Amino acid sequence: MNEFYKHPLFYFIAVPIVLILWPLLLWTVYLPRVQTDFKKQIEQYEKALPVMTEILSVDSDRLDFAGKDASVDFDYATAINKVAQSCQIPEAGYKLNAGLVISSGGQKSQTANLDLQDIDIERFANFISTMQVRWSNLQCTKLNLRKVKGTKNTWDVDIQMKYYF
Repeated sequence: MNEFYKHPLFYFIAVPIVLILWPLLLWTVYLPRVQTDFKKQIEQYEKALPVMTEILSVDSDRLDFAGKDASVDFDYATAINKVAQSCQIPEAGYKLNAGLVISSGGQKSQTANLDLQDIDIERFANFISTMQVRWSNLQCTKLNLRKVKGTKNTWDVDIQMKYYF
């Protein structure tokens, strides 16, 4: 059987057959399949377009932050300071402890603990929502809300976060 592949006659017959079959397969099998897949993709896009426009009309702030700070490395202190200022949280109203950047399985991550003192629930919700919109690789791993005694809407919040680079 090994000598069958060594004969030049095999290659004089096999190469032209392959050269003839390849365009035929492209024309009869692969091209129609690509055309039907393309039509399906167009239909899916047309179905998704109203949903995408609705999302953009409801939450257009996502576009404001898309692509920003992409070239700059993430820093907890800078990020939290920017968002806290925009949410009118004073610097004395929070305490941040950021951990070291850890590399595990080719993925880098960094954890941080954030304590917000005496904050109302609306400002906290705005803060955490803004953080998630601006930095999609930031995850809240643990959240603890404690109501301040003797108040209607004042809370102490402990947040553990993890950012994936």
